[in-house]
Amino acid sequence: MAHVPPTRPTLTGNFGMVASTHWLASSSAMSVLENGGNAFDAAVAAGFVLQVVEPNLSGPAGEMPAVLWSERDQRVDVVCGQGTAPAAATIEHIRNDLGLDVVPGTGTLPAVVPGAFGGWMLLLQRWGTWRLADVLRYAIGYARDGFPTAPLVAQAIENVADMFRTDWPTSAAAWLDHGQVPAVGSRLRRLRLAETYERVIREAARPDRDAEIDAAVDVWYRGFVADEIDRFCQSDPWIDTSGECHRGLLTGDDMAGWSATVEAPASFAFGDCTVFKTDAWGQGPVFLQQLALLDAAGIRSIPYGSAEYIHLLLEAGKLAFADREAWYGDSGTIDDLVPRLLDRSYNCARAVLIDDTASLELRPGSIAGRVPHLPRHDLVGAARGVGYGEPTLGTRGHVSGDTCHVDVVDRWGNMVSATPSGGWLHSSPDIPSLGFCLGTRAQMFCLEHGHPNSLRPGARPRTTLTPSLAFRDGRPWLAFGTPGGDQQDQWSLAFFCAVVLGGLSLQEAIDAPAFTSEHFPGSFYPHESHPGRVRMESRFDAAVVDDLRRRGHDVVPVAPWSLGRLSAVSRDGDGFYRAAANARGDLGYAVGR
Repeated sequence: MAHVPPTRPTLTGNFGMVASTHWLASSSAMSVLENGGNAFDAAVAAGFVLQVVEPNLSGPAGEMPAVLWSERDQRVDVVCGQGTAPAAATIEHIRNDLGLDVVPGTGTLPAVVPGAFGGWMLLLQRWGTWRLADVLRYAIGYARDGFPTAPLVAQAIENVADMFRTDWPTSAAAWLDHGQVPAVGSRLRRLRLAETYERVIREAARPDRDAEIDAAVDVWYRGFVADEIDRFCQSDPWIDTSGECHRGLLTGDDMAGWSATVEAPASFAFGDCTVFKTDAWGQGPVFLQQLALLDAAGIRSIPYGSAEYIHLLLEAGKLAFADREAWYGDSGTIDDLVPRLLDRSYNCARAVLIDDTASLELRPGSIAGRVPHLPRHDLVGAARGVGYGEPTLGTRGHVSGDTCHVDVVDRWGNMVSATPSGGWLHSSPDIPSLGFCLGTRAQMFCLEHGHPNSLRPGARPRTTLTPSLAFRDGRPWLAFGTPGGDQQDQWSLAFFCAVVLGGLSLQEAIDAPAFTSEHFPGSFYPHESHPGRVRMESRFDAAVVDDLRRRGHDVVPVAPWSLGRLSAVSRDGDGFYRAAANARGDLGYAVGR
C-alpha cells in the first residue's frame, strides 16, 4: 500500500488529548480537561454533546459501552450501558401474536431499556470528579442555543422527511422547520431536550455529589422520564419497517429494574500489545479473534498493504464474524466462551481454512463440542421502507458509518474509549414531552429459541458497539474506535494493524484507504449479506484491486474518502500523548496540548 500523506498532523503534547466524531464534542471534553476535570468527566461531557450535535447517530435513549484504564485503580474495566429487552418481549409474542418473522428496524416495538444515561452516570460517579450540572452544561447549552446543522444530519432528516410528514408527526414537528428540512449550516435547536436535562438536574439536586448522581439515575429510570416513556409506548401504535403499526413493549417497570454495570474486559495478547474489549454481548471479541487468526496465519511475514495482506484480513474476518453469528449473545450458555474463541489451538485449526481464494461460505466453528447455530433470516415479503439497515440510511456519496465515538487521555494517564449510539432521530417517533426518541436495538435479536442471541425478556441484544483499549509492553497505550455497525471491528482492526504492523502514525493509519466486507449477515434489519463482496475506497492501487479480484473477491469501488470515522488517543513510551481523528465527513477532530 502506497504511503498516504496525512490530512492532518498527529497531535502531540503532555497535558491531555481528546478525539471524537464531532469537533464540538472534542472541544467540550478538552474544556473539561482544561478546567481540572479528568478523562472520565471529559468523556461524559462529550457523550452528552454528541447526543445533541449528532442526533442522527446517537441519542439520550440509546446505549453506551466504554472501556477504560484508571490510574487510581490500576485496572481496565468495561462499563456496560446497554439496556435489556422488555418483560413483554418474547419470541411467541412477536411471531404468534404479531405475525412477524423478524423484529422491525424502526418504531417503538423494538425499543429496549435506554442504557446510555445510566452508563454515563456510572462512569461519572465511579471514576469522575465533576458534578452533574457541570458535565451536562455543554450539551444543554448547544441544545438551547443551537448548533450548526452538519451535512450528515441534514441528509438523515431529508431521507426520512416524507415519512415524518405522513407517519410520524411528532418527529416532523421536532426536526422539520415549517415542514422543510433544515439547511446545512443553519442553527438547529433542541429546546425540549434541554428542558428535560434541566429538569433532571433540578429534581436530582443534592448537597452530596454521589447522592446527586444516584438521584439523577432515579429520576431517569423511576421518575418522570420513565413515566413519559411508559405513557408513550402504551399510547398510539406507530408504523415501522414491517409496514404495520405496533405499540411499544417497554414499560416503566422495565426501566425501574435495570442498572448499568461494570464488567471485566475480554483481552488478547498480540506480540507486545494486549487489546481489551467488551464481552460477547457486544461484538468486541470479533476484533480479538481476528488478531488470533492473523497471528496463527503468520500475518507478520506478509508485506503490509499488499493484496495478500488485505486478503488475509478479509478471510480472517469472515471466520471471526461467522463465529459471532453462531455464538455471541447474552445467554451465557457456554462457560468461558471468549477464552474458547481465542484459544490458540482453536484458531490455528480455523486459520487452516484460509487459502488463496476468497471464501463464499459462512463457516462458524464448533465450541465445547456443540454444533454452531446460525440464525435464519427469512425476509420474504419484508417491508423495505426508510429507516431499515444501519442508521446512515444510504450515503449518497457521503461518509458511511453510524454511531459516535470519543477517546480521552488526561494528564494523570487515565484513558477511556466510548462508543455511544442508538436513539437516532429516525429510529422511532419523537417523544414530544422529552425531546428525544427511543432506541431500537431489539432488531438485533433473532427469533429462534436456543440461540445465544435469541429474544428473551431481560436479555441484552448483541450489538455492534465496540470501543477499544490497548496496552504496549504492559503499559496503557492506545484508546481507539469508530462508528460503523458491523464495520467497526473491521475498520478498527485495519487501523490497529496499520500502526502495529505497518508502522504508521495514528493519523496516517486513520487516513489510509479503507475497505469493508459485506460477506456475513448484517446486524441491523433486514440482516442482508453479500457473500464475497468487499467495498474498497477508490484510492487503492489498481494492481492490489486486480489481485483481489483474481482471488475471487467481489470488489466494489466506492468514493475515495467514504469508509470509516476512526479516532484515537495514545500515551506513548516517550512521555508524550498523541491524538488523531478522521477527516472523512468533515466532523471528526482531535484536540489537545
